[in-house]
Amino acid sequence: MLTDTRLKSQVDRLWDMFWTGGLTNPLDAIEQFSYLLFLKRLDDREKQRQAQATRRGRPYTPQLDEALRWDTWTRLPADKALKHLKEVVFPRMRQLGGEGSSFQEQMRTAECKINKPNLLIEATKLIDAMQIGQQQQDVQGDLYEYLLSHLNTAGRNGQFRTPRHIIRMMVQMVDPQPLERIGDLAAGTAGFLVNAYQHILEQHTSPDILHYDADGWPHNLIGDRLSDAEREHLHTQALRGYDNDSGMTMLRIGSMNLMLHGVEAPRFFYADTLSKEYDEPNDYEVILMNPPFKGAVDKDTIHPNLPHDTTKSELLFLHRILRALDMGGRCAVIVPDGVLFGSSRAHVDVRRKLVEENGLWGVVSMPSGVFKPYAGVSTAVLIFVKGGTTDNIWFYDMAHDGFSLDDKRTRVPENDIPDLLACWRNRHDSTFAAERAARLAALKAELEPLQAQRRLLEREMNRLTFEAAIAADGTAVAANRTLDAVKAEMEALQIRIAPLKTQIDRLGRQFWVTKKQVRANKYDLSASRYRQMEQEPVFYEDPRVTMERLLTLEQVLANEVKQIRELIS
Repeated sequence: MLTDTRLKSQVDRLWDMFWTGGLTNPLDAIEQFSYLLFLKRLDDREKQRQAQATRRGRPYTPQLDEALRWDTWTRLPADKALKHLKEVVFPRMRQLGGEGSSFQEQMRTAECKINKPNLLIEATKLIDAMQIGQQQQDVQGDLYEYLLSHLNTAGRNGQFRTPRHIIRMMVQMVDPQPLERIGDLAAGTAGFLVNAYQHILEQHTSPDILHYDADGWPHNLIGDRLSDAEREHLHTQALRGYDNDSGMTMLRIGSMNLMLHGVEAPRFFYADTLSKEYDEPNDYEVILMNPPFKGAVDKDTIHPNLPHDTTKSELLFLHRILRALDMGGRCAVIVPDGVLFGSSRAHVDVRRKLVEENGLWGVVSMPSGVFKPYAGVSTAVLIFVKGGTTDNIWFYDMAHDGFSLDDKRTRVPENDIPDLLACWRNRHDSTFAAERAARLAALKAELEPLQAQRRLLEREMNRLTFEAAIAADGTAVAANRTLDAVKAEMEALQIRIAPLKTQIDRLGRQFWVTKKQVRANKYDLSASRYRQMEQEPVFYEDPRVTMERLLTLEQVLANEVKQIRELIS
């Protein structure tokens, strides 16, 4: 999710530059931008390694061919720079990643389609101005998403790209480990794989080396506490992803993304993992993904080991995940809300399978604006383990993710994710639960007298409103002045009540549901079905007072009618 308006403006300028420079096919423009961005970030990463070696007083051996260095060829005269890019940089770039890597396979046909020297130089200057190295992680995927939004294919390709902070939340909940096999069966730009890799590095980097930026993203992820075997596995075997982008653009970007984050030999392949052609080992210990909710799949293409009573991709992917996981393997997957409560046999069967045959650990209900501006669909995260046992299911009803839930998605202070993660980590800690229950009881005790005071003020406001309505002309001003004073007192009281209600609401977002309850409701996993909401006390006027006021109004009306009759007689 690209939120930086400066970056958006610069991308728009680059888009226009490519268009006027002859790259009228939008996908060509996106691909050429990706290549240039990749080369820039390769150079930035080399500079970072060199700076780290200098800080530690160690000699540095360059890892990037000098001919590929951004500063080497972008400083050449325009015509020579273009010639160098086409004849030297691209051929050598295709060899990165090692023999047999997905990067080398996908880049085999990559070519530079920029044919105007001045266009190349202007584009590189604009990329320099973007200061990509200072941006948060996976900015290439975010920039790609923004470019894709310019296309009429954006709804099909980009609308369900998962925001970085949601990916990080899911990765932290599943907590992948260095020697585990981690996969994404519909990987897009490889955001889940990148974040899983960085999570492992973060957990295995000395605290005094780690640095966190203002948004909480970790930096200096060197993984100095990894063993040689763990590091080798992480770079070459741990991560595997698939995507069915036949145009290769997504696959190339995903492979470049993995390489830029330190994965030396990316394994990111073309495959429709729901189809008959997919025949890979079911050996994952962790799966993290956000499958496409594209509706119906062609029934004739569905893999024979998947159910054939549905063609809905979101249901088929759940079955695929359960098959792909090794026994005891963990998964965090995003599903549309319909999966949680759909009443069809296929919907109920997949939920029953999760609850009765596996360990459904948790359900996180997310607000509907998480995927805006591309889609307003309501979604949830399911966390489960293959072959485990479901007893009680942990739920969290998230209301805020740190960004506004409109199309602008600007940063806001309301954010349930830190609380969600704290609750998840401590969900089996009785001390944590007791402290939370004690805090909830204390807040309710503090709120109760304030709510009682509010009901008294509501009663007083009702009385004064009535008296002001029937007051004679000479006393109406004084009655309204008194009413205004009580209203001001009510507003001040509401200001005191609001933060207490917010805290009580937050403490109620985590709750547990038994398997027996879920089974009794046809395995419905909607948070709204089970969450017990605090009923706010409502003020009701005493019926006798209401009757007295009705009688008084009747007398007032009768007197006014009498006065009018006297005036016209």
